[in-house]
Amino acid sequence: MSHERWMAASFAVGATCFLIGPLPGYATLVGGTADGITFFVGSIFFTTGGALQSALAFGDRHSKGPGRSAWWAAAIQSAGTLFFNISTYRAMHTALSSPEYNRLVWRPDAFGSICFLLSGAIAYRASPRWGWGRLLPVRTLQGWWEPAVNMLGCIFFGASAVAGYVVPTSGSPLDLAASNFNTALGAACFLACALATLHSGRTLKSPRWRRLAWLEHTVLHDIHDL
Repeated sequence: MSHERWMAASFAVGATCFLIGPLPGYATLVGGTADGITFFVGSIFFTTGGALQSALAFGDRHSKGPGRSAWWAAAIQSAGTLFFNISTYRAMHTALSSPEYNRLVWRPDAFGSICFLLSGAIAYRASPRWGWGRLLPVRTLQGWWEPAVNMLGCIFFGASAVAGYVVPTSGSPLDLAASNFNTALGAACFLACALATLHSGRTLKSPRWRRLAWLEHTVLHDIHDL
């Protein structure tokens, strides 16, 4: 299996954990301890995927343009996953030390969410775009939607961090629902991108496919100008 697919597999497992972890039915079924472990395991797979993504981007760290942006996006996202490791471990410890604990065990870490937002913005800015002040993705390229969906997932995680709170401090059911809902949506976005890469083996996070995408974009742009 290629490095791209190993990276995608890691993100897919991590995203699945973060997708099912906030679901009230799952937490009720398995209990707070298992729910806390689910989040922590998911963060470990996120970190693994981030490390593989950074390894793929490492060779282009000194190059100009999309290559350097990809390196910074990967490095910042990897830092964010480490913050998630810490916060999910603390939440898991809370669940393990408090058997009666049965509420939301984790919300996205503020620092981790900031890292994800920065990473998503850098990756989207570096992707092929056009129109509306170069805000829209170029739809002719395979995987053209992934940077936008990845960015959307980062926004959802950020919204969850704002809506959530550190349990066992008091918070309204509305806060809990908003945090859970946004966490699940963010994970769903990451999962969609990971599954697409697993299926095709291609992603703009990989140097070779990123260069190919920009080459395709340049050729199509030149043809359009003829």
